[in-house]
Amino acid sequence: MAQSLSKLFIHIVFHIKKGSVEIDKTISKELYAYMGAIIKDNESIPISINGTANHIHILCVMSKNIALSKLVEEIKRHSSRWIKTKGEQYSQFAWQGGYGAFSVSSSLHDRTKRYIENQENHHKKTTFKNEYLLFLRKYGIIYNEHIYGRIDY
Repeated sequence: MAQSLSKLFIHIVFHIKKGSVEIDKTISKELYAYMGAIIKDNESIPISINGTANHIHILCVMSKNIALSKLVEEIKRHSSRWIKTKGEQYSQFAWQGGYGAFSVSSSLHDRTKRYIENQENHHKKTTFKNEYLLFLRKYGIIYNEHIYGRIDY
């Protein structure tokens, strides 16, 4: 085969750093658009970006030319700098060090997109911690709080 072809749907989740100021609704839509531009700049395709005051969900098609860790690093680094320009209250803003990333099959693409778009209603019923632990169990990822630290969000 002369070409390298791929279509990898990835669901990325990350949280603000513990103690960091939360993201106000007045800047959230602009933040999501900015993150979409970062994703595009990294040859990937943003499909859905949404979240709450303390965490973000991203569904994207990942480029075959970038590592997942590099893509997330770029999104977090540039968006953190951008948020800090939005007012003195954000001067100490930071994302947590880690992230969750989950492959999404083509058959679950639409369902995942709806899930991300419905974050505000979803989090009226469950916490970020419960949501994240559910993802880890669903994907068979073993998480040991004694090794990796507690999820205190």
